[in-house]
Amino acid sequence: MNATFATLVENVRGCSMDEKLELKSVLERALIDERRREIKENGRRSMEELKRGNLKFSRSISELKKSLAE
Repeated sequence: MNATFATLVENVRGCSMDEKLELKSVLERALIDERRREIKENGRRSMEELKRGNLKFSRSISELKKSLAE
């Protein structure tokens, strides 16, 4: 990114209300898309772990706490 954060903020402050609302909408969609990619990647890694047999499932809270402590 060529502009510094401070420059970007100053540029946004100079925008009209409609432009700011559009920018807000664009940023919200970008954040949602980024989070979706993150969730997808976590799911992919989890499936790999499952296929390798590295995931353990339990209904016991004490076993869960024990596995988290390891």
